[in-house]
Amino acid sequence: MFRRALNCAVVPAVAVFVAMYGISPAQAEEIPKAPGHRLVSQYDGGPAAAAPLPGEAPPQHPYLAPNGRSGMHSDAAGSATSPWSGPLGKNPKVTSEKIAALGGECATATFDTAGRLVTVCGTFSGFKVKLLDPQTLATLAEHQLPQRSSTVEAITSLDFSKIFKDTSGGAYFYLDDQDRAVLADSRQHILRLAHSQNPDGGWKFTVDADWDLTAHVPHDCVGWTNLWPSGTCDPVTSVMPDWDGRIWWVTRQGRVGTVDPTTSRIRSVRLDGEEIQNSFSVAQDGVSIVTDHALYSFRATADGTPEAQWRQTYDRGTGTKPGSVNQGSGTTPDLFGDGYVAITDNADDRMNVLVYRRGVDVPADRRLVCKVPVFASGASTTDNSLITWGNSIVVENNYGYENPTSLLLGKSVVGGVSRIDVRPDGSGCDTVWHSAVRSPSVVPKLSTGNGLLYFYEKEPNAWGIDAWYLTAVDFRTGERRWRRLTGTGPLYDNNWAPITLGPDGTAYVGVFNGIVAVRDGG
Repeated sequence: MFRRALNCAVVPAVAVFVAMYGISPAQAEEIPKAPGHRLVSQYDGGPAAAAPLPGEAPPQHPYLAPNGRSGMHSDAAGSATSPWSGPLGKNPKVTSEKIAALGGECATATFDTAGRLVTVCGTFSGFKVKLLDPQTLATLAEHQLPQRSSTVEAITSLDFSKIFKDTSGGAYFYLDDQDRAVLADSRQHILRLAHSQNPDGGWKFTVDADWDLTAHVPHDCVGWTNLWPSGTCDPVTSVMPDWDGRIWWVTRQGRVGTVDPTTSRIRSVRLDGEEIQNSFSVAQDGVSIVTDHALYSFRATADGTPEAQWRQTYDRGTGTKPGSVNQGSGTTPDLFGDGYVAITDNADDRMNVLVYRRGVDVPADRRLVCKVPVFASGASTTDNSLITWGNSIVVENNYGYENPTSLLLGKSVVGGVSRIDVRPDGSGCDTVWHSAVRSPSVVPKLSTGNGLLYFYEKEPNAWGIDAWYLTAVDFRTGERRWRRLTGTGPLYDNNWAPITLGPDGTAYVGVFNGIVAVRDGG
């Protein structure tokens, strides 16, 4: 799962960056590089030949933009795959756009029918929905979202961990089948935003629909006019449509609900004592949601009320690991293969990849397909989505990454990436390969059009240089094929944002100060 991306209003961290790297307020421009960028390798490896992967793409959701264009995890199944080729490493060129003086990270990126980027970027003053030109990264239009309560809490309490543990406010959104962005803002409203071109050629966002959830969600939240609330605040973290067009939503404190966009009828239930920090996935057979205690499959009753079809607990360990947002799975469920769903657990020693059968008629003692431990003892966790294609699963290790200050002065994480395959007969799973690539916090992607996995890599550096690379790994073998330096310094830290592969072959990465694009130069 993506988590804590867009957490850019971090005053102490930003102050450190300003002091160290001479950042000053300016209009949007190229993201500044920290000293040392000429002392590290600019490009390693060599161009790859496209080797498309055989297999069947996840079903196209009728209410989402086409697969690869619609959201953080690429499609309704959460596969993190794109059907087109990403960059092959042929003289790759890097461009960037600085979105704000403070922060500016553009995380979830989607693409409208003309290939323009629709994204949400986090700044000190709040989140902004932006329409960007895919080539120049210039802002064509923007819509200001209200500031999150966690930002106000962080500033007033000087506890900035509150920001890094907040996945609400619009960070997770989706693009629907009519190019409209659907998100939940920090007021506990679900908005549907359309964009259109003015007669003068300019662009604008308009609110196409606004559904108020406050009758169903506690909303006494900290704000500049409400610094000491006496009630409860339960932020909405993610939204997704089901196959009938209902908009499902979840909150941090375990509320699961639906909105009927035709009637505006809202229904919800509460999973007492459980937290939901991740996004969720949708198939025709149900809505898959993971809490910090269990994996669920939900359906909607006739009036839209969420109803659990089955519930599967997992090993949640005894505490939160460095690199995890809470004591539970850090993954959005992946729906793949012949009716499988995969997550990771939070087991104390070594995290496990868990694969289950999804069917509602599966006996409890046959639901688990496999439980595969990954990475080193005592240094194993992920807080990002898995990648799934066919019967294959790819998982990365985020152990040790907390926020952009974690890796300053040449530090990195233990890292690691593994591929695990479910056996053709469903009798279990096997580890296919392991890579030592250190990808601290990115939501990785797979191009099924060329057979390459894309990670955002940072290795230790004895000189204290913080060098960030877009790295391509062969899906079949786990071999690193090439990597290209994007920039140096904490402003190029992706801070839990994903890699997104555009339909024109560009790889985009949301980074602390904006967005980076890497494309083949020919």
